Amino acid sequence: MSVAAQSSLRLRRRKSKEDSSSAGPSDAAEGTPRKQEEIVWGKTPSGEVFRVPTTHDVLTLFHPGYPKSHLDLLNLGLLGFQLVLFAFFPRSASRLFFFLYFAFWRAAYDVGLGWVLTKQSKKKWIVREVQRLGWLDEKRQPAIRGWIGKQLAGKMGKDYSFDELPVEYNTWLLFRQLVDIILLNDFLAYCMFAFACFRVPDGLSTMMHVMRWVGGIALIAFNLWVKTEAHGVVKDYGWYWGDCFFQRGALVFDGVFELAPHPMYSVGYAGYYGLSLISDIEMTYGQRKLLALRTPMHPSTGRKPEEGTTTTPKTRPRQLSVVSCAGTDVSTPPVTEGETASETDELETDTETELDCDVPQPPRRKSQPSTKSSNPAVQRPRSPALSMHDLFNTYFRKDAVLLHNIDLLRANDLQLVMIVFYVLLGTFFPTLSTRGSLMLHFAHAFIWCLFHSFGLGLLLRAQSESKYMVRHFLKHYHYPRNDGRKGAVLEAFSNWKSIYNMSMCMTYASFIGLTWKSYSIPNNWTVGNELLRHTMGVILIIIHVWATLESYEVLGLFGWFFGDFFVDDFPAHLEYTGIYRYLNNPEIMSGAAFFGLAMISGSKLVFALAVLRYLSQWWFLSNVENPHMRKLYGDSLRSDAGFVKVIKTVAQKNAHILESRAGRHAPEIRRVAKEVKGTFDKVYEETAEVLEDFLAKSRPKISEVVQDTKVLLQQSREKLVISRVSNDMSQYDTSKYGITIVPSATAGSLRFHLGEPIKVKWRAPSHHSRRDWIGIYRIGANKSNLVTKTSSLGKWVPVHDDEWDGDIPLNNQRSDQVDCEPEDGEVVFKGDALSWQAGRYEIRYHHDGKYNVLSLAGPVEIYVEKPASMEFDSVRQALSRIVPLCLDSDPSLIPDSCKTALGLDPNVTDDEQRDPDDFRFWSEKQAKRISVAIQQTFGVELTQEVIIADANLSTLANRTLVAKELLSG
Repeated sequence: MSVAAQSSLRLRRRKSKEDSSSAGPSDAAEGTPRKQEEIVWGKTPSGEVFRVPTTHDVLTLFHPGYPKSHLDLLNLGLLGFQLVLFAFFPRSASRLFFFLYFAFWRAAYDVGLGWVLTKQSKKKWIVREVQRLGWLDEKRQPAIRGWIGKQLAGKMGKDYSFDELPVEYNTWLLFRQLVDIILLNDFLAYCMFAFACFRVPDGLSTMMHVMRWVGGIALIAFNLWVKTEAHGVVKDYGWYWGDCFFQRGALVFDGVFELAPHPMYSVGYAGYYGLSLISDIEMTYGQRKLLALRTPMHPSTGRKPEEGTTTTPKTRPRQLSVVSCAGTDVSTPPVTEGETASETDELETDTETELDCDVPQPPRRKSQPSTKSSNPAVQRPRSPALSMHDLFNTYFRKDAVLLHNIDLLRANDLQLVMIVFYVLLGTFFPTLSTRGSLMLHFAHAFIWCLFHSFGLGLLLRAQSESKYMVRHFLKHYHYPRNDGRKGAVLEAFSNWKSIYNMSMCMTYASFIGLTWKSYSIPNNWTVGNELLRHTMGVILIIIHVWATLESYEVLGLFGWFFGDFFVDDFPAHLEYTGIYRYLNNPEIMSGAAFFGLAMISGSKLVFALAVLRYLSQWWFLSNVENPHMRKLYGDSLRSDAGFVKVIKTVAQKNAHILESRAGRHAPEIRRVAKEVKGTFDKVYEETAEVLEDFLAKSRPKISEVVQDTKVLLQQSREKLVISRVSNDMSQYDTSKYGITIVPSATAGSLRFHLGEPIKVKWRAPSHHSRRDWIGIYRIGANKSNLVTKTSSLGKWVPVHDDEWDGDIPLNNQRSDQVDCEPEDGEVVFKGDALSWQAGRYEIRYHHDGKYNVLSLAGPVEIYVEKPASMEFDSVRQALSRIVPLCLDSDPSLIPDSCKTALGLDPNVTDDEQRDPDDFRFWSEKQAKRISVAIQQTFGVELTQEVIIADANLSTLANRTLVAKELLSG
């Protein structure tokens, strides 16, 4: 800066105490403490000289003592959003999301900031755009200018004046807040991606692990040092490219800038490399880890054999027993699910204890324990040796971590979600008026009323019709082998009891809360009907309490929680005692308290909710409980209760008296009464018939709509592709292209079992593109035979694999020898390139990495072979074919019991103590294939987590039988 410029500025603006002093936080902005007399001057491109105020670095964003602008809050919100997603997403989804999220912010940094800074440096584009839009013009955009001024002034010190500083400086301050958003989110996104890829590689020595961690941490520490030192040299002015906006004097590039050129962009990224080294990204090392690997825990559980005892060189402690469990109840060993005992009795876990207790007999839904086995076909293998895999799946079953793995049918998870929701609602809900608060309490009570009657009612009806809750837990959670469905029934029933009890309590609490909000204590109890209303309300509440206690005394816990919807071991038996001697559904009387509270409050709003509560309870009884009772107890259900019989008897007596007094008009009165009764009965019957007919006709239509929707979704997913076509098709003779499908080795035709590899032979001219590829598509997915219009969804293979890097074609090399012999080859569709849905397909040969079709073959049928009968042997036999195909017939993964059928030696194994029916996985995709195959073969849904936890043919066969039994029952 020239002396003249400084002199003129000093003449225009004198230094004051405020100018020469700085607030406490400002000293940390430039990295080094300032002297109070030090003043930094800046100059705009137009020649205006100004004093540069003190700025604060980005770390003040996380300091609670510094004020936060709206952009700062947005930045913090985006950072928190990443942490929340990382906590909730599974690892596979986290890796993909944060890779794309990091790519977005990296592009925003490299491309976005690079582009705008280039235009700002050359043409002052950012400043001109701000001036053009009038953001800092008090006359044109006063609201925006005022907002920007508040955002900037709140972050600066006392020496900052928004009105006195030039537009270039204020624009730079606004720009640097955008830079902070990009930089911080870019860095955190990479960290989240690295953490999502975190793994401990197998096969490395302890020294290699230590070196990997020490090296990674050292690089991260070096990165922090470089960034800190670089900021100390260039200050905020250079860190945020201030020289593109104004001049602040020549920068001195010493310190870390003498270590390497551009240290912030070269060695400053060492932390990224260190984090990747610690995380050991799988793509870098290419190492895979076996899933469901059962390694016996000999060091922790084994006992040394006593002297004099002999041991067999090869033992199979997990050998299966062929003894059937038919007609017997097998108790499951506690704690470790029966998987801690070996044949050598290393662990004593097979002790069985009989609990003699009297089970209370509910009079309404009374039952006795049954000794009949629920599934006589289930086989019982011997107790396997304890492994880390089995131990882990014993104690960890999709446990909720924050809000990850939340299952709303688990009572604890539902209560957790409710607690979080109520806390957030109470925190962020605005202050309401008296009427607004009353309406909020009404909505709250109304929602709980709907949830209790309709929500839980529909859930209970689904349980009655299809064992929905039991199937849900059997599908999503692992249970010990030979457990049958006892564990799923117990867990489903236990969670139902907790959810039902919570819902009932919240229904009462929310209704009482609404009553309290609408109630006011009368000033004079003797005026009007105040005393009468309160008296009648209390009487109704007492009737409600009495009816509820009487019902509970008769039903007991079993009937109170609708045990006959879940537990089938209790035979159906009814007894009409207590209050049920007089009423069939005393639950209707238990709603009297709601009308009592309505009378006490005197509120029409409370009365309306009481009516809604009564109607919803009537719906529950008519559509949920009564149909199940008729289904379960049949003709043993009585039509009229004692109270109804008495009323009918009295009515008949009065009718006879009326007829005797009516004289000659009696026949006419009787005829009219019968006609009226017949009319009502006819209307009721016709209405019921119409409703039943509507439901009967709607059910297949709804199923058809659901199926059509699935097809449309599948087609829409397939059509998410832009068909790229080649313009050089005239150079190729399509008649010289051809593909032939090799028939199945097992069927001898073009019928392939689900998962069976499909071999395709191809022929093409010698000058064909080496980027040609072959895809498999559903019949009818493409209407054109010349151009493919739908996506292959990854179901394709390259003609020349070395010309592709994943899905990206490499250099297109063609032979110039047109007259040479045609080239032949063979490709195989297997693994992820196969379609894992049964159906009819066609094979298409495509040109040059594009969608021009040169040859077609098909149709090919992919089928599943369903067992003739749902017995253990047939189900296990079907699984013994499905599982190896889903595991790509990898000898290291498939069960030893399946190797003979594949021509492999079953005695060649890396684990002598491995159960012959055990199998393993390289990835969760293989478990997903088994899940899809089981669903198509047996109509049973099991999640991939359950299949990984089982990882045994016999166990999976037992689980399939139990799930199928639930569906058929």
